[in-house]
Amino acid sequence: MGMEEKTKYSEAELKEFEELIVEKLEKAKNELKILKGTLNKSDDEGTDTTSGNTKVLEDGADTAEKENLSQLAGRQQKFINNLENALVRIKNGTYGICSVTGKLISKERLKAVPHTTQSIEAKLSQQN
Repeated sequence: MGMEEKTKYSEAELKEFEELIVEKLEKAKNELKILKGTLNKSDDEGTDTTSGNTKVLEDGADTAEKENLSQLAGRQQKFINNLENALVRIKNGTYGICSVTGKLISKERLKAVPHTTQSIEAKLSQQN
């Protein structure tokens, strides 16, 4: 077994990443569903409040919370897109290869951030 650097992950390793990503996708989609449900629910509540005066006080908080939820939902959607793109990369054989250096991204990093397209080195060199 030579010590030369691997240029891509094996089928078995890719399968492992794929399962991890699919699992994360399921969770992310569920969370997004809940977020959207909460957003839609807060829309409904505004229409049928009987006591008008307490509503005014809560309105500001409501709006802030709604914006917060919208942002969360947006981030979640982006995360889902990133994960789906990662699955595409697994299928076309480019998964786990750093888009900047062309080297293999470490397994530890991919396990932590399975949708990443950059190695730690590339990320760090961009920050400087």
